[in-house]
Amino acid sequence: MDRRSISQFMREIISAKRIFIAGAGRSGLVARTFGMRLMHLGFTVFIVGEVVTPAIRKGDLLIVVSGTGLTASLVAAARTAKAKGAKVVAITSFPNSPVAANSDCVVQIKGRKLGEVDKDYLNRQLAGRHDPIVPLGTLFELSTMVFLDALIEELMLKYRKSEAELNALHTNLE
Repeated sequence: MDRRSISQFMREIISAKRIFIAGAGRSGLVARTFGMRLMHLGFTVFIVGEVVTPAIRKGDLLIVVSGTGLTASLVAAARTAKAKGAKVVAITSFPNSPVAANSDCVVQIKGRKLGEVDKDYLNRQLAGRHDPIVPLGTLFELSTMVFLDALIEELMLKYRKSEAELNALHTNLE
């Protein structure tokens, strides 16, 4: 991974007035868990698509998690955020995707590309290539989850937050 993009991502989080999180499908679930952890650290966080999410504006940050970077609703969210003066960070496998093109910072997390596996069994065996052991976007999603949890740990160290302090902000309505 590119350390400069990770450092820029950290700076964007730290300097944001409010943080908005967007993702779709399983990538969206990963994004939401990151939003929850940022809230536990004391950041003001909103999940795009929730009815209580306010309008984004200058000084805010939108974090988009999209393996392909092609999801139309996420491309639209990135464009809207940029038009309103917010910063946008894309977490994607494709740094040349439409989501990435509308971002101030791109964190590339490599995942499996659909169609990259040779369909011919004999060719795969002779070349020593094997079918992926995880389907679809799982590699991106799991890698992103680990990366974002590691980022939370870095933020915990920076802000000198203990696990008990994070737990104090965990919901008590469950």
